[in-house]
Amino acid sequence: METENALDQAAEVIAAADAILIGAGAGMGVDSGLPDFRGPEGFWRAYPPYQRLGLHFTAVANPRWFVEDPELAWGFYGHRMGLYRRTTPHEGFGILRRWADRPAHGGFVYTSNVDGHFQRAGFADDRVVEVHGTIRALQCLNDCGIGTFPSDPFEVTIDESTMRAVRPLPACPACSSLARPNILMFGDWAWDSSQSDEQHRRLKDWLRSVGRPRTAIVELGAGLAVSTIRMMSEDFAERPGATLIRINPREPEVPAGHIGLPMPALAAMRAIDERLARLDDRAGRGGRS
Repeated sequence: METENALDQAAEVIAAADAILIGAGAGMGVDSGLPDFRGPEGFWRAYPPYQRLGLHFTAVANPRWFVEDPELAWGFYGHRMGLYRRTTPHEGFGILRRWADRPAHGGFVYTSNVDGHFQRAGFADDRVVEVHGTIRALQCLNDCGIGTFPSDPFEVTIDESTMRAVRPLPACPACSSLARPNILMFGDWAWDSSQSDEQHRRLKDWLRSVGRPRTAIVELGAGLAVSTIRMMSEDFAERPGATLIRINPREPEVPAGHIGLPMPALAAMRAIDERLARLDDRAGRGGRS
């Protein structure tokens, strides 16, 4: 009953919102079939060769491999690039798009996911902040001055028995040096943050333009292990008129006065969306478009 009441409250907050902020962590992608890297066991289930090597996610997701062992580095990131391209964003992205289209000021997304699935699901590029970068862009390992460039033209062949990439590897179109994903890795001092910085500037401009309306902050699948999204959500929740709706099956705790839902992302979105449809029917706003 507690969860039912929280779902009702979440629907009412979204129905009354003048603006919507959507925060998404890795849990948002699980319903699309993307692997959960929570703990070494989850990572090794997705990538058994790394268990044989004794490498955890934090060890593999390190820029040093692009210098020391480029085939190992691109084996991991090339596989992820192909996986994200092949995977269709789940229906929850469409639900979030409908919610973001409801209020007068629309919506904005901030995500730690690097898969580009919000844009693939139809969110405008200028309404998305990718706080840890994106696999849709690359940068030159030699920092030749080209900045970031699209990863679309590049395909990486992987030997999945060893998780090593087969040459040729992605190269900088300006100087032909090895390229790397434009993703913030662990221990990464060379990440080109210019694209993410510009996205952050657009978000700040949007927040200034909307002023202090009733804002629904919908956060999905953002855990404590990498807490960037949770911290951003709680900062936004301090704005007057803002309510945080945190959807997380394991870590749904919220500050006082906000809404925590201990549910998977897609299940919670479906349940809230059904309640929103009923609220719309009662208000004479009609059904979903």
